[in-house]
Amino acid sequence: MPVQRFATVIRLRPELEAEYRALHAAAWPEVLATLKRANIRNYSIFLRDGLLFSYLEYSGEDWAADSARIGECPVTREWWTRTDPCQQPLDSAESGEWWAPAEEVFHLD
Repeated sequence: MPVQRFATVIRLRPELEAEYRALHAAAWPEVLATLKRANIRNYSIFLRDGLLFSYLEYSGEDWAADSARIGECPVTREWWTRTDPCQQPLDSAESGEWWAPAEEVFHLD
């Protein structure tokens, strides 16, 4: 199965930038292990002008099932209670969408 690439965008609340950076500087090992068990690799989050841009590569066969398993992890859910308040969805995000997907318009291997 070929690797799938996902990119998403969300706003970072400026008053919580230091907290968000501190959390990710010491990301919880169980959260990272959960992501790896869900077949996620090469995961990065970038920041520019108040926008967080995430990129990851997925090597599994069932994105929906692996994503659901991430959400079932109690440690990951606790992590989200710390990170989510730092974030604000884009105005263009669909209803119920947190991180808005970005469209790939170019790729070079």
